[in-house]
Amino acid sequence: MALLTLADVTVRFGDRRALDAVDLTIAEHEIVCVLGPSGSGKSTLLRVVAGLRPPDGGRVLLDGADQAGVPAHRRGVGLMFQDHQLFPQRDVAGNVAFGLRMRGVSRDELRGRTEELLELVGLPGAGRRAVAALSGGEQQRVALARALAPRPRLLMLDEPLGQLDRSLRERLVVELRALFGRLGTTVLAVTHDQGEAFALADRVVVMRDGRIEQTGTPLEVWQRPASAFVARFLGFDNVVEATVSGESADTAWGKIPVPPDSAQGGHTVLVRPDGVRLVDPAEGLRCTVEARTFRGSRVAVLLRPDGGPGLEAECGLRDAPEVGATVGAVFAAEDVVVLPGRDA
Repeated sequence: MALLTLADVTVRFGDRRALDAVDLTIAEHEIVCVLGPSGSGKSTLLRVVAGLRPPDGGRVLLDGADQAGVPAHRRGVGLMFQDHQLFPQRDVAGNVAFGLRMRGVSRDELRGRTEELLELVGLPGAGRRAVAALSGGEQQRVALARALAPRPRLLMLDEPLGQLDRSLRERLVVELRALFGRLGTTVLAVTHDQGEAFALADRVVVMRDGRIEQTGTPLEVWQRPASAFVARFLGFDNVVEATVSGESADTAWGKIPVPPDSAQGGHTVLVRPDGVRLVDPAEGLRCTVEARTFRGSRVAVLLRPDGGPGLEAECGLRDAPEVGATVGAVFAAEDVVVLPGRDA
């Protein structure tokens, strides 16, 4: 049985539906990340599950029990906000132990659990430190320890790493994934950062305008976006309308190959940047190099075809052409995805 079930959950703010008949299930020990732009309904979904906002329609079930009328403090879920919301007047130990103290835990158990959690999140011996003296990453760890202290059956994270710099986020998300795996924690997190979600989650849910646009493993969502919206949200810009016939598609970039057994007729196609191969101008679609962006060991190259919209390619450092150079572009069928419908 699913630990969490949302069935036809709807939330209205005036005439706008922040959640529009959302169905979602999360299994015990599963880590699910909800992705989407601002206003897509991610945080509203968390608040409904936590009991901070009653739904206007539908049901929220935890362990099969309907949560209608169950107050937030009796749902047995933990919620960690983006801004940590630590108590400045309490030291680290006082913050971590707050929820346990509210539950009347004995002093010895409280001390032992606090020390255990600080060790677990990488802050051993930090109990007496003032929270104001902690770095952003350390405050994040204290907030996590506090959320984990009462052993919630479901831990919810609202943009958990949003205020941290990129290098620290990348390091902490790996640590969080390992920590949740060791504890067997069931996690529902929301974020707008797909890299963070893909590194943390067993399953990714992409939301748009209060609805679920796609759900699947990180690999499934990355390899097979369900729509042009999902593709663009994941950072793919090479999305155009096309007419597919056999193993090729007529596009604004001319005829390009598509995988065998692709859906036929009018569709939208996505061409991954690493599927755009740079060749001699006489051998492919003639383009001018407009810009280059260095991404570690790879270079994103923005191309302007003689006809058609801009095109992004990706290549190695040594192969990156200079800005202003004229190149040819050819397309690899294995990196072309035929998407449903014409919504480029």
